[in-house]
Amino acid sequence: MDAAAGTQQVPRGVLVLLVVLNAAFIAHHFISSSLQYEGGGSWALQAAKEAEAVAAIACSGHGQVFQDGVAGEGGRPVCECNRCFGGPDCSLRIPNCTADADRYVIVQFPPKLRKFSFLITKLRRPIVYLVFGTGSTQLINALVHALSSSLSPDATSPPVTVVATAPYYPQYRSQTTMFGGRRYRWGGNTALWANATARMSFIEFVTSPNNPDTLLQKPILGGASAIVDHAYYWPHITHIPAPADEDVMLFTMSKLSGHAGSRFGWALIRDKNVAKRAYEYVQNSSLGASQDTQLRMLKIVKVILANLRGEEDMLAFGHDVLRTRWRRLSDIVSRSRRISLQEIHPQYCTYFNRHSFFSHQSMPEHVYNYVLVIVLTAYAWVKCEREEDEDCYQALLRANIITRSGVGNEASSRYTRMSLLKSDDDFDVLMERITDLVDADKCDAPRVISM
Repeated sequence: MDAAAGTQQVPRGVLVLLVVLNAAFIAHHFISSSLQYEGGGSWALQAAKEAEAVAAIACSGHGQVFQDGVAGEGGRPVCECNRCFGGPDCSLRIPNCTADADRYVIVQFPPKLRKFSFLITKLRRPIVYLVFGTGSTQLINALVHALSSSLSPDATSPPVTVVATAPYYPQYRSQTTMFGGRRYRWGGNTALWANATARMSFIEFVTSPNNPDTLLQKPILGGASAIVDHAYYWPHITHIPAPADEDVMLFTMSKLSGHAGSRFGWALIRDKNVAKRAYEYVQNSSLGASQDTQLRMLKIVKVILANLRGEEDMLAFGHDVLRTRWRRLSDIVSRSRRISLQEIHPQYCTYFNRHSFFSHQSMPEHVYNYVLVIVLTAYAWVKCEREEDEDCYQALLRANIITRSGVGNEASSRYTRMSLLKSDDDFDVLMERITDLVDADKCDAPRVISM
């Protein structure tokens, strides 16, 4: 099968938003005309009407109703409450509830645009092909498979070594280990291979911004085939210093707009043969991305495009939410010697045309507004400083705070990841639990770590 059958050519200078998502949904014109109700009107229109009716059910701002969710009397959907809330309309606060800072949930958006989000970044050189997958997770091993086929083409070739810089996203290790065959093997931390011989072949995962410590990363091993994971490379989560312009790039809707459950990701690839092999992998494993998902993404794209740089620009909204959350978190942690946060330096963001800046010191509100303090990180990479808190995950768990241990990222157990991409209710509970932890420690001197 020719690669063009599963990938699309992209013109020079087109916005990544238009390139990726409009190309993904070109099938809309063919699908919508063939899926009609007998009474007239598309199935998508009917589904939209039903969704609007469900969305009108009030849950006190502390829950949601889903069209295919829990049913109450008469089969009508009922409120599904956020953590720490209960009752028919989610108005009852559950006391002493444990804060969950582990699992990922997108921040809450304004009512009109709560289901949609944003994307903007330009290309210097044309991306030739794009391949869709069931989330970016499926594409992780699809790209390893595609690249290793070139680097280790036959039985006489040594297997390719797959590496990532610690702390790294654990799926790189688990997928490579689970699917690993003759052509590739997991090699662990990139630092272990700094002095490798020139005869060895590497595939290097480069996560930028990194999960979990949010740093922008670049390839370390010269000559390695890099898979640059840009899952978090959006202006509401990080500063965008320059156009994304690597040979193999990975993106996902789950971090762009929070539609993780829709399972839609894409890879931008320059080499035709690599794209062809990645496309064949996806087709053989799942027959490609769902058409229902593509239709859903098409609607999201239209809303994104209609609101970029406008009064309801989701980039600005999401960035303001994270800025406020980081300010609250920093103000509390700055009083503690027990835990500390990663240090974030001022950076320039091309989208906002300002410097992204974050301070661990408290600032007056007018100073924050003047310098536009853009705190663009999805996670707090927390270190436990006390000698007895060697296992930071357990130390915070005893304080009723659920995080994600750094051990899974091949980091020290003194580190743990705290997600800020939560609902407002979840974040408020998290702030209460951290305040309790800091106040109990009775320490007021700030401590930050150097990465």
